[in-house]
Amino acid sequence: MKDKQELSEQDICTQYILPALVRAGWDIRKQVREQVYFTDGRIYVKGDKTQRGKAKKADYVLYYKPNIPIAIIEAKKNTFAVSAGMQQALDYADILDLPVAFSSNGDGFLEHDKSGFSEVIERELSLDDFPSPDELWQKYKKFKGIETPEAEQIASFDYFFDSKGRQPRYYQQIAINRTVEAIAKGQDRLLLVMATGSGKTYTAFQIIHRLWKNGTKKRILFLADRTALISQTKRGDFKHFKNKMTVIKNKNIDTAFEIYLALYQGLVNYEDDILDAYREFSPDFFDLIVIDECHRGSAAEDSKWREILEYFSSATHVGLTATPKETKEISNIEYFGDPIYTYSLKQGIDDGFLAPYKVIRVGLNVDLEGYRPEVGKRDKSGNLIDDRLYNLEDFDRNLVIDDRTKAVAKRVMEYLQKTDVYAKTIIFCVDTEHAERMRQAISNEAADLVRENYKYVMRITGEDKLGKLELDNFTNPEERYPVIATTSKLMTTGVDAQTCKLIVLDSNIQSPTEFKQIIGRGTRINEQFDKRYFTIMDFRNVTDQFSDRSFDGDPVMIKEVREGVPLTDEDISGNITERVIDQATGEVLNFGTDAKSVPYTPTIISGGAVVSESRDKVYVTGVNVEILNERIQYLNDNGDLVTASLKDYTKQSLLRKFSSLDDFLSSWDEADKKSALIAELSDQGIVLEDLQKSIQKDLDLFDLICYVAWGQPPLTRKERADNVRKRNCFAKYGVAVRSVLDTLLEKYASDGIENIEDLSVLKLESFKKYGAPKQIIDLFGGKSRYIEVLRELKTELYQAA
Repeated sequence: MKDKQELSEQDICTQYILPALVRAGWDIRKQVREQVYFTDGRIYVKGDKTQRGKAKKADYVLYYKPNIPIAIIEAKKNTFAVSAGMQQALDYADILDLPVAFSSNGDGFLEHDKSGFSEVIERELSLDDFPSPDELWQKYKKFKGIETPEAEQIASFDYFFDSKGRQPRYYQQIAINRTVEAIAKGQDRLLLVMATGSGKTYTAFQIIHRLWKNGTKKRILFLADRTALISQTKRGDFKHFKNKMTVIKNKNIDTAFEIYLALYQGLVNYEDDILDAYREFSPDFFDLIVIDECHRGSAAEDSKWREILEYFSSATHVGLTATPKETKEISNIEYFGDPIYTYSLKQGIDDGFLAPYKVIRVGLNVDLEGYRPEVGKRDKSGNLIDDRLYNLEDFDRNLVIDDRTKAVAKRVMEYLQKTDVYAKTIIFCVDTEHAERMRQAISNEAADLVRENYKYVMRITGEDKLGKLELDNFTNPEERYPVIATTSKLMTTGVDAQTCKLIVLDSNIQSPTEFKQIIGRGTRINEQFDKRYFTIMDFRNVTDQFSDRSFDGDPVMIKEVREGVPLTDEDISGNITERVIDQATGEVLNFGTDAKSVPYTPTIISGGAVVSESRDKVYVTGVNVEILNERIQYLNDNGDLVTASLKDYTKQSLLRKFSSLDDFLSSWDEADKKSALIAELSDQGIVLEDLQKSIQKDLDLFDLICYVAWGQPPLTRKERADNVRKRNCFAKYGVAVRSVLDTLLEKYASDGIENIEDLSVLKLESFKKYGAPKQIIDLFGGKSRYIEVLRELKTELYQAA
């Protein structure tokens, strides 16, 4: 039998930790999960290639019941102290929202208890003294504040399990459990903040199903503001409610169901003499109301949506959003309270559940310099154009430069031609008219593709019935067409575009909430269809909002109200920036205004000033529009867009990785395979391939690193290969071996060190003249001798370093 200190970590788990759990009364099949990967590993982008970083893995997660985790164990080999895994265990316990963490080396356990159940935070336990499931459940209840038998019954109720075996991700578990536990303790206003693409609807379904199935909440209303949201919800996660569920349509109310899906707009009337449809329910009819995308109106105190919530005030209200709204006029936090859980875009990208992105900012001359018409310039109708300087706020809102629209379309198609002409693309325009002109411009730029199928590009807006019918096809990964959707507001939220690879911003979006929702159209990952990252092409400087440090942080309460003075109608309605879109027309709904008393209601376009009087757009042609500059930004490992040069960013990353040039040289020399070190750098987000293209394509990555980080004079790969030949270092070998080595040098000079380190290089056409790979290896005296000579070749290549 092996000495205990010779056992592997897995042996320690199998022979010591698992038996200890069994003796303590744990059900290995239902309550113990081993080797639990709870993240997917961040996706890193290098050029047009992607690679996942390392996923987080817990050795053991212990559950009171499935999906209700209560503790974590980190194991180490017996050569380590019993406490060696505690730091990692505590880190994972914090991420997974667990009160108790254990570390073990097979001799015993170190327990860290932050539940407050006992006075001692850390204690050592023998293998025979591991806590039972009930003991750890008591600590979990203390940690969560679950004090009554009634609250315990609700908080411990089963999840829904479908036949496909779908399991919630760790953050969904936390969101579901925290919400159910809060409701079990009597909280009736709750807010969940979860990034777009992180599965809010599935999370809502599990919350609703658990509360509905255990009888805590018998009648439930799910509110949304987009038809697409309701449709996706009904045929998606909520389909398991079957005949217990209905969708409220045409304001027809049927009280015979238990689960209701409804649009806000479908429950209210805007005519004073017609009763709101929601009033056909009694005020206490619903026990639970879940408000999806609650930032879009439920927080506005003058909102019709708020009236619905106040009417059903006895119900528990749960708000879901990726972008909580906090302005001087609107506050999600004031209504719902602080979020009980936040899962941010940055967390989603770091965990590998959401797609990272690149940003291409395109500066057109008329955008950067403004446009002032020459004297006597007339528009397409023959009218004189007002003599003033026009800028981005004017373009496509009150002044249309056809040449600018064509320039945008041309740049979009140039990008798609270089990447993938069938990559799903959304172009966000100023309004529906602009979206139609953009559709036409794309059609002309992609004429061959449009001839192949006229649905290659389509306008999908609220007022375009045919376009709206194609929305499902656009979001369906199996459907090729439409490829490009031009839109204004309809697709800003609630559209599950899993394979969208390009988002084009040609609208003046100044609302951070709207901007973040738009970015969310690209954050979903679909590896089956090669969607691992996406690109934002910005023509309007909208991505300046990435520099706002609060962009992806916790919401901040900034609503200001003078003590004892109620908000006036002007205070509330005059400055509300978030708007609700009518599904039927795609236009802004004007709540709180008596339409009969106002003959004209201005259309409010995001990003521009409010137009107080109707005026037609001016159309002008014959304007020189060209790209003045274009720069690419990268998302760094902190979730920030890198606006410095790629060279500076890479230098900073390398200097964090290596303390000195000698440190790097030592790491390079010690790396048996240089490609492994390069892959490690890539895994940590150090982009070398793009930098290589921008500096000098034929530089060895070794020289590139030394040059960028420490200013060392670089050599090209050809120069390094020629230096090896000049030194005649391989004269000691026979002619055949020298010929193979020379061909390897040629391959190195052409493609780099990582391409000659693998034996598969011998299968290439240039090596066939020497025979099959095995025959070539035999020339060297066998595989081990070939590897030894190859190592010698690599040493000679970098000797001059």
